[in-house]
Amino acid sequence: MTRNRPEMQAAPPRPSRMGRAEFVQRFGGIYEHSPWIAEQAFDAGIGPDQDSAPGLHAELAHVFRHADDAARLQVLTAHPDLAGKLAAARRLTPESTAEQAGAGLDALTDAERARFSDLNARYVARFGFPFILAVRDHDKAAILETFERRLTHDRDSEFAEACHQVERIAHHRLTDVLMP
Repeated sequence: MTRNRPEMQAAPPRPSRMGRAEFVQRFGGIYEHSPWIAEQAFDAGIGPDQDSAPGLHAELAHVFRHADDAARLQVLTAHPDLAGKLAAARRLTPESTAEQAGAGLDALTDAERARFSDLNARYVARFGFPFILAVRDHDKAAILETFERRLTHDRDSEFAEACHQVERIAHHRLTDVLMP
C-alpha cells in the first residue's frame, strides 16, 4: 500500500557551501542591481555563521556600510521610483515588483499615480537619488506620509535614511531566500 506523504519543503540554501559564482548568482540581487556587494562578501569569507538570514545580512550590510559614498550612491540610484515609470512598463526586478504590489502600489488611481509621480520628481531633484523605503513595512497611506515627511530632510540625513532603508529591503529579501 502506498501512503500519501506531504511534500517535503526544500531546505534553504547554505551560503557557506556555495562556490563564488553560485553565491553571487543567488545573492547578487539582494542589493538592487549591485552584485559587487555579494562578490566582496564572498571574497571576505562566508562561513556557517552566514548560513542564516541575520548572519548573511550582517556580512552584506558590512560590505555596503564600508563602501565609499559614491559606491553607496550607485546602490541608491539603482533603485526604481516607487510606482514610477519602470513599474508602469513592468520593468522592475521580480523582487521590486512583488514588494510594490504587496503595498498596493500596483493598483493606484490616476490621482494617486500623479501624486507619486510628483513626489518622485521632487525627491530626485532635491536629493539626487530615488526615494527608498522598505514598503513591506507600510501601507499606501503610510508610504505617502513618509514620502512627504522625508522631503523635508537635509541631504545628509536623507542619504543615511535611504541607506538604512536599502539594508531593511535586503533583510526582507534574505529572509525570503533563507527562511524555510
